Amino acid sequence: MADEQPTNGELSRLIGQLDTRFQSRLSELNSRLDKVVSLDVYTIQTTYMEQRVAGLQAEIQRCGDANKTLEDQFEQYQRDVAKQREEERQKRLYQAVVPVLLGLLSVAVAIWAVVSR
Repeated sequence: MADEQPTNGELSRLIGQLDTRFQSRLSELNSRLDKVVSLDVYTIQTTYMEQRVAGLQAEIQRCGDANKTLEDQFEQYQRDVAKQREEERQKRLYQAVVPVLLGLLSVAVAIWAVVSR
């Protein structure tokens, strides 16, 4: 028997094994496809993430602008306080110097009045 061809029973058994292997591979493939994200879901998720990142970037920019405004206001407050302190210092200085000068002027007038008689 040079062309040893399988019998019908052997062919049926081989086809059964192939069918079992095919069904096994098919169920494995289906389980893997269930885990794969569809392109639509990926696109929606990507779009959402891009929008979320853009929103966060805008929020960061707003916070940065608010921080800059707050820093500017604080610097202005410090300048105003320094200016107010300087004005108060000058007022106290004038309040001390003017009476002394008036006293010296009074003494000079008194001395001049006594001397001129």
